[in-house]
Formats: sequence, C-alpha cells, structure tokens
Amino acid sequence: MKYFSLIVVFFLFSCGNKEDILLPKSDTTVVSDVQDHSPIYLFFRTKDKDTLVEVNRKNSIITTNWIFNIDKRLPLKIVIPEVIKLQEKKRQEKAHKNEKAENYFAYADSIKKNMAFIPFTKVYYSMRKPKKDDFVIYFKKRADMVSLNGKYVKKSDLLQEFFSIQFILKPRIVIQFDKNMSYGEYLQNKILLRKFDLYNVNPIAPYEFIH
Repeated sequence: MKYFSLIVVFFLFSCGNKEDILLPKSDTTVVSDVQDHSPIYLFFRTKDKDTLVEVNRKNSIITTNWIFNIDKRLPLKIVIPEVIKLQEKKRQEKAHKNEKAENYFAYADSIKKNMAFIPFTKVYYSMRKPKKDDFVIYFKKRADMVSLNGKYVKKSDLLQEFFSIQFILKPRIVIQFDKNMSYGEYLQNKILLRKFDLYNVNPIAPYEFIH
C-alpha cells in the first residue's frame, strides 16, 4: 500500500474542499496492510488560542476494520475522549457486530515509504489516574526519560530496566501518558511499547491512562 505523501493524507469532501491531516512518522512498520477497512478522520482545528479536534466518521462501517487517521499535532486530552466514544460505539454494537473487526492507528513509515498501522482494539482508555496499587509506566510530554513507578530511566533502557525489577507480588502493570502530549509523540511511544510483545507473555495490562 503505497502513498505519495508520508506526512499528509489528503481527503476530499463531496463539496470539493481539500482537507489534510499530518500523520505521525516512525522508522518501523507494525502492520503493513489492512483489508476491508473504513477510514475515520480526526482533524486539527484552531479557534482563537484553542486547539480543537473535528471528527469525520461518515464513511465508517461498523463491521469493518476501522483506521483512525489522526493529526499528529492534536493533544491527547482532546483526541482520546473521541477515540473512547468511537470504541464504545463499536463494542456495544449488537445487531451487526463483527468480532474479527479491529481498530488501527495509521502512521507513516519514513524508511519503507509506506503507510503503516498499529492495532489498539483491546486497549481500554481512561482519562483518570491509575489506581494507587498499580505499577505505572509513565510517559511525560517531550521527555527522553520514562518513569517506572517513580524511577526515571532512559527510554532506550526501558525493557532492560523493567525486566530487572523483581516483584514479590506482581501488581497490575499499566501505562500512563501525559494528557498534554501530542498524538504524534504518543504514537512513537506506543510503537516503543510494542517491544514488550517480543516476550512470551506481555506483562502490561491493556489499560492506558491519559492524565
């Protein structure tokens, strides 16, 4: 699946107006192709000094794989509430439910020069803080360090540092992201966390907290 632009997805409305979305970029492809899909667009908007999100899902079909094309400039605090609404709509569908239909975030692979996708179907998002007894892997906005329950380590050392921890009683391990983080930075961190899938059992629970 080749595209002429890795950064911008152009989208034509029926009225002929051209819209654009600046997609995040990465140097790796998680999923290279998604069949039987419907697009969902989250556009970047501004009003006065406020950043707004505009959602267009008029072409989405509930029984298909949904591909979320989200502008990388949008902050998580306005992106994730919209993602939650759409996820819940799909999960609660009864009449035309397709258990095999997945949800994907779209991004651009800057090395292979193609569109790429990362699944998030099983993730449950919350705009609240994690529970007090959770072990939290916390990503702060524009930081090269990541917190392992309060201990800051380099992102490049995340897996090594995490697996060096000896738990007496293994807690629920969850991810938290700074609500002011851009969606573009969030997606890069999501791709980094995919490295946990290389292990037989991914220790991270499918819960992400945006706060």
